[in-house]
Parts: sequence; C-alpha cells; structure tokens
Amino acid sequence: RFVEVISSTFASTVTLCLDDLQWADSASIAAVNQLLLAGGIASQHAKFFFLGCYREGETDNCNPLWKTLCNNDLVNARSTDVKLDCMDEETLTTMVSETLCLLPRLTRCLSSIIYRKTKGNPLFVSQLMISLGKEGLLRPSLSRRRWEWDKEKIQCQKLPDDVAMFFTNSIEALSEDVKASLCVLSCFGSSAETAFIKASAKDFT
Repeated sequence: RFVEVISSTFASTVTLCLDDLQWADSASIAAVNQLLLAGGIASQHAKFFFLGCYREGETDNCNPLWKTLCNNDLVNARSTDVKLDCMDEETLTTMVSETLCLLPRLTRCLSSIIYRKTKGNPLFVSQLMISLGKEGLLRPSLSRRRWEWDKEKIQCQKLPDDVAMFFTNSIEALSEDVKASLCVLSCFGSSAETAFIKASAKDFT
C-alpha cells in the first residue's frame, strides 16, 4: 500500500527516478519490482511514475534488472522502453542551432566539428560546448549580436575518446584547492550546506 498511500497524498503524480540500474543489487531491484507491481495493480487510484535508466550493454540474462524487464507481470504497470542513441549530425545541427539561437545554415560548420569530435554523444556534446564557452572559443559577440566561435582552434583541439576521460581531464585542470574541496564534499552526497562549504574552504587556505 506504500505507493497508493503516498500517491494519494499529493495532487500531482509521484515520480521516482533511479539511474545506473545496471549496477543495482538483487534486493534493490526486488524493491523496485514491488513498487512497479503495486503501481500497476493500484493504477486506477495511484498516480505513480517510475523512470529507470540503465546501460543496455552492461546487462545480461543473469542480471537481476534483466529478469525484472522480462517479467510479464509488469505489463499491468504500463511500461514503455525508450532507447537513447547518439544523435545523428542533422539532429546535432538542430540542437546547436536552437541553443545558439541561430539558423542551422550558420551553425552547420560548428556542429559538424562537434559531431566529429563527440560522435553525437549527448553528454559529450553538452560538456564540450560548456568547455568551449569557458575557454572563450565559443562566445557572444556584442557587436554582431550573436554567438561566434574560432573554427580553426576548435578543430585543432585534442579531445579524449570517451566522455569519462573528458570529465577526468576537466577535473585535473582544476586547482589543487578546488580538487581537495571536491574530494571532501563528495563524501556528503550531491549537496551540502553553504556554511559547511565556507568552513571547509578555510581549512584549505
């Protein structure tokens, strides 16, 4: 009755999002399984939405997640599979165009370079564009009233083959104080109080 009680308390749909389910243990998957079954059985009254993300290449027939995905009893939960692939070059061009508020014909040369460097990986694309902005290779021009970029410098920029190494290099580029602070803060989850951050900052100065 957990799903039914919680969802009936709120006017809006209760949403549970879990990432990296390919690494979940059997007990965690069993708990998710029960939530999905409860959501399916009580779907007429419960307003419960579950979003689970996993890497397709890291699951096999022995993985507890795979057994849940193949469970026919979950049909009542009205499940839908959404496969996220890398973007093709045309989709990437549209994304860059809308992000920079420029026509696709103006951003095509930039998006073509980004596509060759990232192979259309959405996370890699977003992080690369942020990196280009920080390095001044992608910047707003007040005189032209639009975004501009250094095509040659971006083309010559060397990037790692995967996004994990890209993140690693980005962290390594930070100052020692910042890296030490991040190391401590990572022990406290995804957020921390401002007072704690200021106090820890004094310890590293």
